Amino acid sequence: MTPVHPIIISYYSPMLYFPPPSQVTPTPSSESPQVLQYFVLRRNTFLKMGQTLSEPVTAKESNSVQNSMFKVGSSCMQGWRVTMEDSHTHILSLPDDQTAAFFGVYDGHGGPKVAQHAGNHLHKFIVQRQEYQEGDAVGAIKQGFLEFDHSMLKDEHMRDELAGTTAVTVLIKDNKVYCGNVGDSRAVACAGGQTLPLSTDHKPNNPEEATRIERAGGWVEYNRVNGNLALSRALGDFVFKRNTTMKPEEQMVIALPDVEYRDISDDWEFILLACDGIWDVVTNEEAVEFVRRRLSINMEPETICEELMTNCLAPDCQMGGLGCDNMTVILACFLHGKSYVDLCQKIAASYSPPLNPSLPVNGNVDEDNEGDEDEDNDENEADDNTIFS
Repeated sequence: MTPVHPIIISYYSPMLYFPPPSQVTPTPSSESPQVLQYFVLRRNTFLKMGQTLSEPVTAKESNSVQNSMFKVGSSCMQGWRVTMEDSHTHILSLPDDQTAAFFGVYDGHGGPKVAQHAGNHLHKFIVQRQEYQEGDAVGAIKQGFLEFDHSMLKDEHMRDELAGTTAVTVLIKDNKVYCGNVGDSRAVACAGGQTLPLSTDHKPNNPEEATRIERAGGWVEYNRVNGNLALSRALGDFVFKRNTTMKPEEQMVIALPDVEYRDISDDWEFILLACDGIWDVVTNEEAVEFVRRRLSINMEPETICEELMTNCLAPDCQMGGLGCDNMTVILACFLHGKSYVDLCQKIAASYSPPLNPSLPVNGNVDEDNEGDEDEDNDENEADDNTIFS
């Protein structure tokens, strides 16, 4: 008989594989019907997750929006995965606060439902909080995430215990940037050519996260919660939030975000948000260098997003699996009341290519055609306030 311990079937799978129930040897930790039912349900879901196509879907959905403060490009690509589970949002002027802008990337797992719901609604929960009205943006983001998560738990159409999503959001208001994050999607800023991390990945093997997981009755195995979920914080994933004696922020997996905030100065150039399909392949510094190089030759933001994804896409998924995930990128460029050309020229004047540039997996840039537009790209000019799910 096969032991209960899960078997890793691929490095790129976001979850682990559980053997069929007939092959499971009961143990003290797996004797209850609820636990066994959980194993069965997760196994059936896992069989659909982490699977790859024989050829990647490289069609890209790209958009751009602009006002006097920002020029923003975004793009997403299904890649090697069987389905697209990412969602993203960019809103240059929030309906409930037209002085604020909001950007978000949501990397779903177990299906796209939670990620799409977050893309459509999370920003509303933040802006409508009393803390936000009182000028406490940090408190509004933290409580907004928790309230949004609780609202899904109460919604019979959303409390899918087998689905969840990361969330990395950027709120810009009163010349400050506030980044809220759960999971391993990531945001970085560039100011004067320097890389400024805005978020920290939430992994179960981080000491602080592991301590909380164990206090809530869980464990960390294979760097995963209960040998299963590769994230220690997420929206959804309610099967890990069942301890009724503990608060929402004390559960094995929590929706409480870390919030980083910074003042925006005149040397801020851009903010880059992306899912781990990008960050598994490139470092923060490599991504910033990749973007600055293309801004220095006046490339459009959405085209830069497309090229970053193309460069991170693996040539095949036979080994390792890096570059085999869904990919989503948002590039928000600061105009500071000037033109996009002015920003590009400013970067070009200070830009010095690295002596040994480090490029992603497929990082072969055609120097003769770097600035050319790809006529085949699926690019759309969008309204200022746009949500993509």
